[in-house]
Amino acid sequence: MLFLVCQMGRERYALEASRIVEVLPLLSLKRLPRAPKGVAGVFNYRGQPVPAIDLSELTLGEPAAHRLSTRIIVVNYSDASGQNHLLGIIAEYATELLRTEPKEFANPGLKIGNAPYLGPVLVDEQGRTIQCLLQHRLLSEPVENLLFSDAVLTVL
Repeated sequence: MLFLVCQMGRERYALEASRIVEVLPLLSLKRLPRAPKGVAGVFNYRGQPVPAIDLSELTLGEPAAHRLSTRIIVVNYSDASGQNHLLGIIAEYATELLRTEPKEFANPGLKIGNAPYLGPVLVDEQGRTIQCLLQHRLLSEPVENLLFSDAVLTVL
């Protein structure tokens, strides 16, 4: 199975590539006033507005650094009802691919309740730890509802 490796702070994480639609350079975003922590804004993806979250801000409280290797990873995100939506995930150092079997990832031995997106871990050939990010658990229900609301805006 193929994974895209990225970083948050100094730690490495893996996203399952089968859910990735496209990896884009860091584009300019329309910021959303009063958005919750981690919601970076909305960007234009092939003529369609797509919400984006910042992994570093969501998890560490610090926005991702603007680097050449900082990317927007467009994924198919399944909400709580099972409906698919496009979601942009801003991640640093999102330039490495990892091919491994899911069974190579092991349970880390602890579960952090307010971080349900943290999955099993893998130790690579260099002895570095990579933790799997569970994309379908990245957003809390209130943030999901905010980003994927079916509310229709009317113009007066």
